[in-house]
Amino acid sequence: MAVQQKRLQQTRQALLTLHKALVDSERITYERTVGAIRSPNHFLQLLTQDPWFAWLQPLSQLIVSIDEALDPKEPLRADTIEAILKQTRVLLLPEENSEGFARHYFDALQRDPDVVIAHGEVMKTLGRR
Repeated sequence: MAVQQKRLQQTRQALLTLHKALVDSERITYERTVGAIRSPNHFLQLLTQDPWFAWLQPLSQLIVSIDEALDPKEPLRADTIEAILKQTRVLLLPEENSEGFARHYFDALQRDPDVVIAHGEVMKTLGRR
């Protein structure tokens, strides 16, 4: 179990890096398209409330789910870990001819090498057995 739990923790860390790369990439695209973001508080408001950034919510929610699973209050089961890792693999399938997260993720991978690198790190972590 300790090996699987460590794998989940490594996946979480890789997802945090990917999330940051996606947020940074979206911020740049937003500012080019809409205009400058006035302050960190304005950016936080946009991240949580603006439809432009709403597509990132499934990834944010996945990270929260991992945090909850890693909470030491209850023992972590192997099937729970596998289910989360499977959910991660499914979520991170970019699709050009799709909508929602899959399409936006595809677009981000096409425009930003930092997102590609972060995606590769997550996939490497998921590939470990």
